[in-house]
Amino acid sequence: SVKQHVVRKFLGLISSHNIPVYLIDPLILGLVDKDIEQIRSSPDGPSPQCKYFCAPRDFTTFALLDKTWKPEAGLFRTAEKMGFQWLKIINKDPRLDGMDDLSGIEIPLHYIFKLASHAVHLVIFYERSGNYLWHGPLRLKQHTDRRFVPFRKLHFGRYPGAYEKPELLLVSIDDLKVQIPKNPSSFLEEMSHSRFLECRYREARAFFQLYPDDASLDAVEFRKKAKSLLHLAALTLNNLGVKFWLSSGTCLGWYRQCNVIPHSKDVDLGVFIKDYKADIIPAFQKAGLPLKHKFGKVEDSLELSFQGEDDVKLDIFFFYEEIDHVWNGGTQAKSGKKFKYLFPKFTLCWTEFVELKVHVPCETLQYVEANYGSDWKVPVKTWDWKSSPSNVQYNGVWPVDEWDDVIQIY
Repeated sequence: SVKQHVVRKFLGLISSHNIPVYLIDPLILGLVDKDIEQIRSSPDGPSPQCKYFCAPRDFTTFALLDKTWKPEAGLFRTAEKMGFQWLKIINKDPRLDGMDDLSGIEIPLHYIFKLASHAVHLVIFYERSGNYLWHGPLRLKQHTDRRFVPFRKLHFGRYPGAYEKPELLLVSIDDLKVQIPKNPSSFLEEMSHSRFLECRYREARAFFQLYPDDASLDAVEFRKKAKSLLHLAALTLNNLGVKFWLSSGTCLGWYRQCNVIPHSKDVDLGVFIKDYKADIIPAFQKAGLPLKHKFGKVEDSLELSFQGEDDVKLDIFFFYEEIDHVWNGGTQAKSGKKFKYLFPKFTLCWTEFVELKVHVPCETLQYVEANYGSDWKVPVKTWDWKSSPSNVQYNGVWPVDEWDDVIQIY
């Protein structure tokens, strides 16, 4: 097979330069996953016929961690001698962006090695400060030959992606020794939800020119506490396997100013009610965050609030999915009045916020506008949760005989 031959030559090329690549091709990993027990137990691989690398396609995808190699001219010279044509895709390094500097330094994000009718797509992964791996999008410069490979089909090109560091396993498949993620199915699951959004530093800088940042001691202290509370909440929910995202004011702070809003006084997270687990409350209590209030019930308008350090609290809003929208509830303790907040449907993307890999709604603008209206760019110091949000609706009153259950304050 041409494909197997090209992959074999590519692996020979990179092994002669001691470059530790691993296989992330979703088609091949999907096939491998079905036979994973047999592949693990057989050092020489399963059957001799070409089953994995010969699947019909135009390219095969590998990954490389940036810090495990140095791009050197020798590699590309050897590649050319072996008959490969190659292409390097570079773009800005987002790790150097910040409030003070939009650096513009470019780094290699993708390499493509082509031989005969087959190409090897090499995706470069970089470590980021939230202790995760990131790859950039594949954006072609104007002079790039767009017929070099079918760029639109490449799996890791359309969006940036964020991944946990994979454990790797050396296996033999189709008579080729390759490293693969130890658990191919969980890597493929991660891949399907890997899309990453950068914080919008350029817009944040423009925001702070209009509304200078609060640099008071109180603001600095609050941001420090909010960051540590968010890290603790993420650790607790991740350990439970509960998917969550930045919501309300915390989401607005990330989207508008790449930081915690200093006058917000709390950290807000969203969780779909289908992901609710009964051990959320005990897990937070064990982590040193006592329950402050519990409003609603699992079937309707559930909301939890935990007490962090000093007066910083953590609010978890549970979202209910309807056919054409989602909503979360609010309860006024003294009157038993219920409110609901409507949002357009959304999906979840990764971002980095206060040195944490965390989810936000991919459709962030629509999410923020639903909550804060078209004036979301203008800071508001006084906020009434019952009347200020654009998407609030009155939702009746809890029956008095349910109050003990649905209005619990500690």
